[in-house]
Amino acid sequence: MPSLVDALNDSSKEPAIVEDCLALIESEVKNKNFIIKGGYKTVSGIKPGFIRNVVSDLLPEFAKALEPMHQEAVAGGKDVVAHFSGNAGKAADAMLSITDKKAERSTNGVIKKTYGALRGTAKSNVEAAIPGLARLIAKHAS
Repeated sequence: MPSLVDALNDSSKEPAIVEDCLALIESEVKNKNFIIKGGYKTVSGIKPGFIRNVVSDLLPEFAKALEPMHQEAVAGGKDVVAHFSGNAGKAADAMLSITDKKAERSTNGVIKKTYGALRGTAKSNVEAAIPGLARLIAKHAS
């Protein structure tokens, strides 16, 4: 089985992975409160394709951050979805460490303000999305 980094950085798979990520994000946002929906709408409106570009940009870093957890599952013969779901807090922390750094370096005031407003609930929202993300990983990393 290829490493998660190799699988998610495969240029032939990237368009399908990005589409699946966007669908997951849309699904998660749809089920959130008006604050999350409003923040998503604000960030989406920055420019056409903004969210798609962010997903494409973050994929390699997320893959690298989640690789150890993926390898734990594979090496231990564990179901990837169950392993990630059982370690949702760890996965969320790994991903949020990346987005925190990106937001900190951003020069776009709208992004900084929106991220700052939503960061307090980010971990619980990311944790809730981990089972869907794990299914995406299992689909594309096999």
